[in-house]
Amino acid sequence: MTRHALVVRGGWDGHMPVETTDSFLPFLEANDFTVRVEEGTAVYTDDAYLETVDLIVQVNTMSSITAEEFAGLQRAVLNGTGMGGWHGGIADSYRDNADYLHMIGGQFAHHAGKHPDERTGGQEDNYIPYTVHITEYGKTHPITQGIADFDLVTEQYWVLSDEYDDVLATTTQEARPWDAWNRPVTSPAIWTRQWGAGRIFVSAPGHRLEIVQSQPVRTIIERGLLWAAR
Repeated sequence: MTRHALVVRGGWDGHMPVETTDSFLPFLEANDFTVRVEEGTAVYTDDAYLETVDLIVQVNTMSSITAEEFAGLQRAVLNGTGMGGWHGGIADSYRDNADYLHMIGGQFAHHAGKHPDERTGGQEDNYIPYTVHITEYGKTHPITQGIADFDLVTEQYWVLSDEYDDVLATTTQEARPWDAWNRPVTSPAIWTRQWGAGRIFVSAPGHRLEIVQSQPVRTIIERGLLWAAR
């Protein structure tokens, strides 16, 4: 059965919204989705079209959304359209819309950097080694089942979240002498959320193309998108 996927992308180019989403288009098509790609959020006002959409893949960082656009997106999710994405494209979108943050269940707050003496002013200042830990719940969930804890060298998201998330994996920000916090802090790294009749999937790892193409991040995102779809 053919299903319909909508890719909404844009925002900060540093997250490579075009390249990362393009890398998943063949996967979606191979799983019997017809795919429409939009370079912005205006499509969220098309209620008749959104009623046909089974999955929204959003990678749109640090952008804005109008009240009308968000209302259309929220209505689609409440009515059963799945939504998934990675990194800032879903967890750092529309910072000024509290209802969007409520629906997604996690908001980027910080990524720890290297020692101040090692920073050169580029993105790489925030690339640090860390471990993604699969939770006990995650060990049984179809998105992360069979995947062991894994290490990355990239941005480590400190995420503000709530207990309504179903957390599949976590990561812990260590407290270092130059940081403002003084004890380790654990945040969700991969989570799902049921919102009305719709399923939401978020992977905090996914900073750039090389991360979403790495394993097991690639497998987790692929499984997450299929799980979220109506």
